[in-house]
Amino acid sequence: MTPEKTARILRQTLDPKHPVTTYNLGALMWSGFPALQPYPPKRIHELRLVLGGYEPPENFRAEGGYVAFTEPIGANKLSVHEERFTAEQPPGYPAPLSTTFQLGSQLDGLNHVGAAGLFYNGLRGRDIARGHGTTRLGSENIGPIVTRGVLLDVLGVKVATRQSSDLGSPASNGAPVLRPNYRITVNDIKQAMDFGRIDRIEPGDAVLLRTGWNQLLARRDAGDLARWGGSGGVPGIYLREARYLAKFRPAIIGSDTWTLEVFGNPVNEDGTIIPVHQELLMRHGIRIGESYALDELARDRVYEFAFIVTPQFVEGATAGNTPPAALGQPKHG
Repeated sequence: MTPEKTARILRQTLDPKHPVTTYNLGALMWSGFPALQPYPPKRIHELRLVLGGYEPPENFRAEGGYVAFTEPIGANKLSVHEERFTAEQPPGYPAPLSTTFQLGSQLDGLNHVGAAGLFYNGLRGRDIARGHGTTRLGSENIGPIVTRGVLLDVLGVKVATRQSSDLGSPASNGAPVLRPNYRITVNDIKQAMDFGRIDRIEPGDAVLLRTGWNQLLARRDAGDLARWGGSGGVPGIYLREARYLAKFRPAIIGSDTWTLEVFGNPVNEDGTIIPVHQELLMRHGIRIGESYALDELARDRVYEFAFIVTPQFVEGATAGNTPPAALGQPKHG
């Protein structure tokens, strides 16, 4: 990504003669938001309200709220609200640990996944790991991203061409989703490009694959959430597809699932663990976007757009979970 590319994307992607819609590509976070739990301490998002300057409502404390003070302060009788997050104390650690950026709509950093203690650009974990984070490759090095976004609507292709064997049971709200362990193939990628009339993927692009998976979050239904978490697998790409996309040198490859890569498929029986993350982050320097909300883009047939994200400016962090946005022009009729 370069300043020249950003300027060109804003000029070429958005027609000044037509209105522009701003799309929120972030999944709504709520207390108890589901997350993969690969090892302790847990990935949790449990927000608690801290209030001050008035008497709390009934059951506020029972619901987990915290009252800092009840009398308004200052000559202007100030009352306040803030948030805090609950924490869990892992075994053998002296203090509770709270939330993580590796939860919700997120952009994985190059320091997130490596192999045998080696990370992107040959950096050794023991050389860059410190108690507060990593000294190289952290989120402070990402910066605001404004680039060309490309939607590969794999689900839209399957629905439009009635490839029902590749679809799973609908979400509880009736929305279609891909089969839980469906492997998105190179041919699927090419079909999605044709479907969206995308003639090329360029260096520095953000390439986003739609499976419909985030619809399983819509109603917070227990069965949907279990499916979302991978009880029967998760649709996504595998190594061949990752390498195929990587040859175009995009800056980001993402999807609406929490993993991007397929789970529960026979290809996962080779004993490896999240090898697509290793391939993209460690070997190619391509960041991974997870749990992006892509259905509104698909609804409006916006397959090329200006993609915008500003991850948290946090030294040594392994991800940023600020929701991305898209500037696009809906196609109606």
